[in-house]
This record gives sequence, C-alpha cells and structure tokens, in this order.
Amino acid sequence: MTMELDHLDKLAASVFDGYLVRKDLVQKYSRQYPVPTYVVEFLLGRYCASVDAEEIAEGLQIVEKQLKDRTVRTGEEELFKARARETGSVKIIDMLKARLDAKNDCYVAELPSLVLRDVRIDDEMVRENERMLTDGFYAEVTLSYDGIIAQEKGGRPFKVDALRPIQMSKSDVLDIYIKGRRAFTTAEWADFLLRSIGLEPSAFSERAKRVALLRMVPFVERNYNLVELGPRGTGKSHLFQQISPYAHLISGGKATVAKMFVNNATGQRGLVCQYDVVCFDEVSGISFDQKDGVNIMKGYMASGQFSRAKENIRAEGSIVMVGNLDVDVEQQQKIGHLLSPMPPEMRDDTAFMDRIHAYAPGWDYPKLKPSEHLTDHFGLVSDFLSEGWSRLRSGNRISFMQGRVHLGGALSGRDIEAVNKTVSGLTKLLFPDPEMPISDEDLEWMVRIALEARRRVKEQQRRVFKSEFRNTHFSYILGPEGVEQFVATPELHSDEAIESDPLPPGQVWGVSLGTSETGPGLYRIEVTCGPGSGVRILNQPTPPAFRESVRVGEQNLYTRAKELVGDRNPREEEFTIQMRPLDTDKSGEGLGVPVLVALCGAVLGRNTRGGTMVVGALNLGGSIEMIPNAVRIAELAIDKQAQTLLMPVSARRQLNDLPDELWTKISIEFYKDGSDAVFKALVE
Repeated sequence: MTMELDHLDKLAASVFDGYLVRKDLVQKYSRQYPVPTYVVEFLLGRYCASVDAEEIAEGLQIVEKQLKDRTVRTGEEELFKARARETGSVKIIDMLKARLDAKNDCYVAELPSLVLRDVRIDDEMVRENERMLTDGFYAEVTLSYDGIIAQEKGGRPFKVDALRPIQMSKSDVLDIYIKGRRAFTTAEWADFLLRSIGLEPSAFSERAKRVALLRMVPFVERNYNLVELGPRGTGKSHLFQQISPYAHLISGGKATVAKMFVNNATGQRGLVCQYDVVCFDEVSGISFDQKDGVNIMKGYMASGQFSRAKENIRAEGSIVMVGNLDVDVEQQQKIGHLLSPMPPEMRDDTAFMDRIHAYAPGWDYPKLKPSEHLTDHFGLVSDFLSEGWSRLRSGNRISFMQGRVHLGGALSGRDIEAVNKTVSGLTKLLFPDPEMPISDEDLEWMVRIALEARRRVKEQQRRVFKSEFRNTHFSYILGPEGVEQFVATPELHSDEAIESDPLPPGQVWGVSLGTSETGPGLYRIEVTCGPGSGVRILNQPTPPAFRESVRVGEQNLYTRAKELVGDRNPREEEFTIQMRPLDTDKSGEGLGVPVLVALCGAVLGRNTRGGTMVVGALNLGGSIEMIPNAVRIAELAIDKQAQTLLMPVSARRQLNDLPDELWTKISIEFYKDGSDAVFKALVE
C-alpha cells in the first residue's frame, strides 16, 4: 500500500492537505462496489485525505466497512429491508429519487438498489434537494421502518429519516482551490488536473493532454456545447459519469423533452436546469419522444433558454455529445464528414452544427490501458474538484484577451463567441484566480486549440453546404506587432498537400522546371530571417542548380530592394533557406521566382497566399526566363490540388493546349516580372 511521493505529490500535499486522495485506491474500490467513482472518493476524502501511510491504512478500514455495510449488491435487497425491520433503521448509500404522489398529495422517494418505489419522505427534504425530482443523486440515507404503518392497508412502512448528499458543501472551496493553484506552474497544474481525474500525465502526449482539458471545459463554462467523436476505449464518457455529481450521463442517447427541459404537466424543471453538464453517450442514438425535441435543443444550445407555454426559462447546463467513429478519421472524411455519426436529423443540419462551440479530436487521445494511463498518485478529491469547478462557472474571462489577441476576418459572430467561450473555459481551468498573469505562450496555445476546435465544426459545415461556408481560414494576431497566424485542423493537414490556408511568412510552394527525364517538380521552400547578413542554405550537400536559384533570388532582392521590400534593408538580414523536394526532381532548378517570393515574405512578415503554387526562373538581370513545359506544370498543379497557379505571362500561349476540362479545375494568374510575382503571391 506504500508508494513513493514524487515532486507533484509533495507539492500538492503542501497546499491541499485534507483534500487529496490516492487515485489507485479509488480505482480499487469503485470496481468492487456498485457506486460511481465520486461516491467512493467522497468516503476516501472523508477518511483518507492524507499522504501519511498509517492514516490512509486506518481510514481505508473505515471506508471498506462503510462500503460493505451500506452499498446494496444485487440479491441483497431483502437483507437490508429485514435489517431495517429488525433494528428500526438502516444506513445505505444509494441513488435517491422522488416523485409527487398527486393522489395522496405527498412526495414519495425511490431507492433503486432496494427496489423500493414508495418510501415516505418529508416535503421539506424534497424542497431542499430538488434534484431528486429529476434523475436523483447519490446520498447517504437513513432509512427507518414502522411496523404499525406496515399493517395498514396500502401502508408505506419505509421512510427517509435523514439524508446527506454526496457532494461538498463548504463555502470556502473556491478560495482554497485558488490559493493552492498559486503554488504550481501552469504545466504542473495541468498535470495535477489530469491526476485529479485519475489519469497519469506522463503517459500522455501534449496533444492528448489538451484534448483532456477540452473535455473539462463544460464543467467550468456555462451553456457550453461540446462534441467529441473518436475511437472506442478512450474513456470519453468516464469524466461525465464518474467524476462529478454535477454531471449527468444519458446512456444510449434516449431523452424526453420533459426530462431534458421542463415537464409541462407539473412545471418541474429538467436536467439542463439541475446539472452543470448533461452528456449524451453513444450520440448516434440521440432521439426525443416529441417531434420538435431536436428543435427545442437547438434553440437551447443557441441561447441558453427554452419556452414553456408563455414562459421563457433560462438554464446554464452545458450540452456534451460523445460517440464513436467506426472507421479512422481519414476514412471518415472520405465517406462523409466528421459529424456523420450524428442522428439523421442533426448530421447534415448546418444550423445545428453552428451551435457547437468545439469539436474535440478524440482520435488524438490514446486507448486507455489501466496499467499505463491510470495514475496511482495523489489528486484532488473529486467532490472538492467538482465543487470548485461548479463555482468557477459564474462570470467569464474574455477581458484578458482584449488588446492582446485579434481574431481574423474569416470568423463570424458565432465563431468568435465559440472561441471566446473555449478560451474562457481553459483559462478558468488553468488560471482559476482572475488576478493570475497569463503569459503570451499560454495564451497562444489556448487560442490555437479553441480556433482549431471551432474550425473543425466549420469544415463539416463546408462539406455539407460549400457555397455558404467557403471561408474557413481561421487566424489570429497576438500582440499589436504580431504576424497573422493561420490555424488548421491537423486531420485536414498534410505537409505535401497544397492547402487553402495561407502559409506562414517565408514559406512558398514552388515548381521547378525539372529536366526532360524528371519533368517539373513540386518544392516547399522555407525561409527565416534575423539580424546579420548573407544567405545560409540548410540542404547539405546543396544541389548546384538550387544554389544558383538562391543566388539569383538573393541578388534580385538586393538590387531591387526598394521596389520589393520598401524601406527595409535586406543586406542587414541573415537568411536561412531550406527546400523540400516532393517529387522525382530534386535539383531545385529554375526556382528563382519562388525563392524571391519567400525571401520577400520573410523580410516583410507577410503570409503567402493559400493554395498557390509559384513557377518561374529568373536571371541576374531580373528577366523572367521562358518556361518550356507550361502545360505539364499546369497538370502538376491540378494533381496537387492547388487552387491558383502563378506563372509568367510569356507562358500564356502555351496554355492554349491545356484541355478545356482542366481549365475549370484551377485558376491561372500571370505576372510580368519578379516584383509583380511577389505582389501577387503575398497576402496583403
């Protein structure tokens, strides 16, 4: 039972004494008894919230006894009822539900594990714990038995005498949570959050950790709509079922309007009013009992309110939908789109998609192996964690972005709202104290993951309705002097594909003229610059033809600097250049114009147009050389799925031989000289 404390354990013990629990103990007991993880943690947190081995051992004896004596296994129902009859009362841990018995004008409680549906309960107890009227909650229940009432006709001998909901009720939870966070670095705190939900951060890549953090956002952000689809076995529903009493999981996707929103007959508010997070598991099976159920949900996801007769009801519950992709992500994009597994009434509805704030990439998260991915270290007791999260839901953290991050013009109002909510949620998770400074580095990755998660939704809208959702080039600028950065969704990204997103400054898709044996070839040219002088080529050994292309591009930049880069002096810059050949031709011959464009883009800090290939050979005097094989180059550009081909105007006549059907597949633009090519290739 002993374990060696690592740095994170010792750090946590120094600031969260009394609120920690060893997560391997949670796993052990949650498998043995028929209750969710957070119920086990509630007891462990009460008796074993220590890093002292002896105290843990003593506490475990109490926890084990309570779980043994108070949880009802299948087949033991009559044993507990008999015990209540013999001793007058019995304590159990069970899901407690209640309903109104209109016939007798009173409330009756249900205890599912004892198969009791008509237990007496005081009205006051129900009023104080309204959640028992929806889907109930776990509680420590004192159940009494009255033999006299049992003899009456239709008598209800069992009564809930007392109950204690299994969740923390301390008023200073958030203060303790915020104060403890200050002792951690951001990376340490992210790892500690993962441990607190039972995962071992060292077994996860940085990317997978960020997917895990995205999953947590609905707990701290009101009215947040998240979708996650991915392979089976990655624990998508675990967080929403086992960690927090403030979350409710609907298995199999079956829901009723009355249960989700409001019961028109009784006026009883539904799950979205009672819980912080409502999660649909197996999302492909979502269905409502009423025809307009999906429309009510769409309206709620958009505005956080729904109508009942003449009354508008506001709620704050976040909606999460998780499900499986039956094929890998590349195949899924070939056979449909990434929201295809949704039910028929949602999968192609772009208005429904627009209400999704983030689509988490479940395929970037590993299949969980207990021995590898589950932690045996200390984390926060989940009722303390979930209470802290619940209290963070009020307010937002968008103000810290103002003046620091500027979102690009491709984002609509709903896109901006979605990105803001994701960044706000991630900030609450990692920087719960509003006074904590947030570095540019941390701010940037949060903005990037938020833009990516929303763009993933936008890309699926474009698949369904291309004409309306054409521009998905999400971008941002960090700081007043920052360069516009474009954010792609990695599953659409390929280093060898000509994408529609603008390339970073200094990067260009160039086409070499090639040789008669190899034909034209595609290259990715990447240039960076900094203080200094001269040009350094990273390709070793450097092909002589490419060295010549670089020399010609460099000399043209120096001699025509005023025309190309204005008042910047390129002789005061040191350039580093690398070419990556992507076809048979590796010579780098005739790349003078693409090299010139890359050098100018690096100096000016301007992006290169997306989906664009540049072709053209220069000489030292600045003249553009003739292209001998313009049709073959155009065919190559179409094969590589480029959208625009930038060519010297002297190649125009050759293109008369390009077949008509190929003209419709690409836009060919012409330039007259090197500076015209630079002007047309760079984003303004």
